[in-house]
Amino acid sequence: MERQELLFYNEYEKFYTMSKSSEVFPKFCKKAFGEDFSQDGFSDVQQIDRILEYLPNKEEIHILDIGCGNGKMAGYLQQKTAAYIHGFDYSWNAIETAKDLYPVKSDFKRGIIGEISYPGSSFDMAISMDSIYFAKDMVSFIGQIWGWLRRGGIFFCGYQEGDVMLKTEDVNSTELAKALRKNGIVYKVIDITGECYELLKKKREAAISLQEDFYKAGERNWYDMLICQTECACKPFEEFCKEMARYIFIAEKT
Repeated sequence: MERQELLFYNEYEKFYTMSKSSEVFPKFCKKAFGEDFSQDGFSDVQQIDRILEYLPNKEEIHILDIGCGNGKMAGYLQQKTAAYIHGFDYSWNAIETAKDLYPVKSDFKRGIIGEISYPGSSFDMAISMDSIYFAKDMVSFIGQIWGWLRRGGIFFCGYQEGDVMLKTEDVNSTELAKALRKNGIVYKVIDITGECYELLKKKREAAISLQEDFYKAGERNWYDMLICQTECACKPFEEFCKEMARYIFIAEKT
């Protein structure tokens, strides 16, 4: 498949070019999310720190970040654990940055969900933070991830409804839950919709506080994007819940 045909491909090429050169955007990420992972989504440092709770207790850990972007989240986990980090993303700009930033104990590749492959039993953890939506066949891709994991390995996924994925009735009716069940995978879920709502408000406040900086840097379009992304948090929480939901899925390969 041509990359230009993929979901948001051109937009993400521009995004990762901006995030590499901008002096304002890292400030925004720190202010909104607690750490600069070049976020274009909903993962703050508290969500990423949850990953650490599920890492296997062993000397050498191999972590795969699915849709790794410029590698900053994987790099943060490596800093915390000394793990060997792997990642793939369809963005050339993102992967080149990841290779530059994290050259030690790492393997970053250009790759497309559903097309890239790894040897079986390669990883102790596979992480997908707001990237599983890009799978053309989620059932098939979940099966692929499961094959990449070692026995005792963990699949950790941040999953949002109400933007790319349509809002469903409840967590068990989500496309991800259905794909896990079709693969015979037992999972547990943490509902973080309330956290997401508060984070979106914080994200909006951080953007507004840096409005002048974005304008002076000639990055008004990125400021406008952030304001647009967070309009949903201007509604009361009861209304927000009708339109959006956010979950963390965790599954262990026994």
